[in-house]
Amino acid sequence: MKFKLPVFIALIVVLALTACKKFDEPPVKVPTTYLNFINPSGDTLNFYVNGSRLNRLSSTYPLGSSGYIQSPLGEQNYEVKRFGRSEVLFNTPIMLEAEGVYSFYAVDRTIENSIITRDTLSTLSNKVSSIRFVHTSPKLGPVDIVLTDDAKKVVRINNRSFKSASVYVTVKEGVETIQVYKAGTSILLSQEDRILQIGRAYTLFTKAGLTDAGATDASTGLIINQ
Repeated sequence: MKFKLPVFIALIVVLALTACKKFDEPPVKVPTTYLNFINPSGDTLNFYVNGSRLNRLSSTYPLGSSGYIQSPLGEQNYEVKRFGRSEVLFNTPIMLEAEGVYSFYAVDRTIENSIITRDTLSTLSNKVSSIRFVHTSPKLGPVDIVLTDDAKKVVRINNRSFKSASVYVTVKEGVETIQVYKAGTSILLSQEDRILQIGRAYTLFTKAGLTDAGATDASTGLIINQ
């Protein structure tokens, strides 16, 4: 079959215009916000949204966090897996809204004990240090948190139960002695010195396996939110 030259030229023009249209169209942008994965458990974990791994740079170690990662808005399916394992520990739908940033705590290998908080970082001052406490130990019972700076000023966060998150409280930058007590008692569960920087917001949380034994055990995690 022979094509006449005008028909052949017209065909080439149509193909060229179609190709240009495909390449000129910008990729569809999915609206996102930020989600921080925090690991109070004893496992090294990876996190997935709709089958795609979110913490791609490194796995999240015990008492560590991923830092805030862009994640799609709306209700998405999230999965938690142990490092080097293909089986899913648990999966859960999580709803993210545009007005917030969030933290997700994989406390243990169950969805029932997982925690999600909405983080109000935009309201925090960059002239002071701020800290909040999230109770991530299901077997521990209520606790009191006592923070003492080098000038012996004491800040208390009292009677926090499992899954509760305190408001951010202002503390002095520098060395803070952080003590965890059984609520309403003098039974010391954990004591650690932490260095806090000015203009930073922190989250303190308990290790999921922390028990109510009387011995002092350095079993808390501290992460930077801002």
